[in-house]
Amino acid sequence: MQGASSTNIESRNMADAGRSAVAVVLEEPRRLVLRQLPLSEPADGDIVVDVEWSGISTGTERLLWSGEMPAFPGMGYPLVPGYESVGRVASAQSNSSLRVGDRVFVPGARCFGDVRGLFGGSASRLVVAEKRTMRFDADLGEQGVLFALAATAYHALAAPGALHPQLIVGHGVLGRLLARVAIARGSPAPVVWEKNPNRASGAAGYSVVDPDSDPRRDYQSIYDVSGDSGLLNTLISRLARGGEVVLAGFYSAPLSFAFPPAFMREARLRVAAEWAEPDLVAVRELVEAGYLSLDDLITHRGDPRQADSAYQTAFDDPACLKMILDWRALS
Repeated sequence: MQGASSTNIESRNMADAGRSAVAVVLEEPRRLVLRQLPLSEPADGDIVVDVEWSGISTGTERLLWSGEMPAFPGMGYPLVPGYESVGRVASAQSNSSLRVGDRVFVPGARCFGDVRGLFGGSASRLVVAEKRTMRFDADLGEQGVLFALAATAYHALAAPGALHPQLIVGHGVLGRLLARVAIARGSPAPVVWEKNPNRASGAAGYSVVDPDSDPRRDYQSIYDVSGDSGLLNTLISRLARGGEVVLAGFYSAPLSFAFPPAFMREARLRVAAEWAEPDLVAVRELVEAGYLSLDDLITHRGDPRQADSAYQTAFDDPACLKMILDWRALS
């Protein structure tokens, strides 16, 4: 991750000094530090969560780090990234449905005062509205950080009128979850395209092929999670008449396509947005019922005090499917 400074800790007091947290802060593009930040006082309906693990996103967080993130609500620096946090409830109000010690998933928080929370989950402690959290089976442990990506996959598949995926483009963690969620919902096993041999293994009930070796030109539904804005013409050329391309990744560059091939196929294009609460609950139910496995998706674990190194590995190492930060020593 050329250009990043080495992580520094601006306060050496790792204990919680009053209502504060140690957090990853992107001060500006390509400058990442670890800082101790004051936390907002809990308001009515809030809980306090001691974070155990948080995930690093190789999509949105890479764009935030590089400064290539398109205009987005709440965008600006300095900011605390992260929307994949798991922790234990440290305090809750007397009328809360949660109890101290419950393990919850937190999709980020805005509790850092003048430092923006976008998405605000990469910290040792969070103050967050209880309604934004989700309690889950504590035995899942660190795998809970994967709920956001699994819900993203579920949202793409569960849209009204959505076709099950016959082809998935990309065998990263989101592509794997798309395939697993599709099968868990009773769909036939899809084909997954992956050009990187480091990511070709690990299929669970479906096949992974190099696109150059795939002769098919009659896919009814193609789900793209590659984030590659230059692939659209290729994907349209692989559709059957009336087929659909679903853009389920995140694209920083404008997308375009040649009209005649799309016209001849009467191609359809659908954009899958971020997950909603029902998607998160549905995924939890699939996991806790044993239909959906989150095994073998977290491949790397890092110490927040070496956050620069962890982010570099997450962004640049093709063998890294999912990097998580372990906050337990700092909570």
